[in-house]
Amino acid sequence: MLVAVDVGHWPGAPGVLSASGRPELEFNRELAHELKVQLEKSGLEVRMIEDLPALRDRTRMAQGADLLVSIHHDAVRAALMPRAERYSGFSLFVSRQNPQPARSLACAAAIGAELRAAGLEPSRYHAEPVPGENRPYADETNGVHYFDNLALARGAAMPAVLVEAGVRRCLQ
Repeated sequence: MLVAVDVGHWPGAPGVLSASGRPELEFNRELAHELKVQLEKSGLEVRMIEDLPALRDRTRMAQGADLLVSIHHDAVRAALMPRAERYSGFSLFVSRQNPQPARSLACAAAIGAELRAAGLEPSRYHAEPVPGENRPYADETNGVHYFDNLALARGAAMPAVLVEAGVRRCLQ
C-alpha cells in the first residue's frame, strides 16, 4: 500500500505563527516525517509531498497512492483565545466531493480511533457555531468532520484525509 503524506503549507506560505514564534509549516514537517517513519515501519510505502504551493501539483504528486493524508495544525481564532484550552485536541476532515467519500471517511475514522486509543482527544473547535467553522460531524466519536470544499481532499483521485494534529495558540 502506498500512502502519500502531504506536508501542509510551503515556505512561501508557512501558515500561522505559534505563540512561540514557530510557523505551522515546521510543526507540519516534523509530524509528517515522523508519520513517514512509522508508516514505513508498518511495511507501507510512503511518498512525501512538500514545498509545493499549488494544490493541483500536490494531488498530481499523490497519483497512484492508495491514500492521501495532509498534515496540518490548527490555530484558535483571536476571539476564542481566552478559551483556547477548551479546543485542544485533533480534528480530521474529509470531503463528500472526493471520488471515494466512503473510503475517505473510513480511513479518517480509523485514524481518529487510533489517536483516541493513544490517549488523544478530538477537538470540538470546528463544530463551534462561529464564522468559518461549524463543520458537521461525519463521525463525532473519532473527531471526523465533513469539509466538502477542502480543495486537496476534493481534488484527490484517491481517498483523502486532512489531519489537524492539534490546536495551537498563535501570534497572528
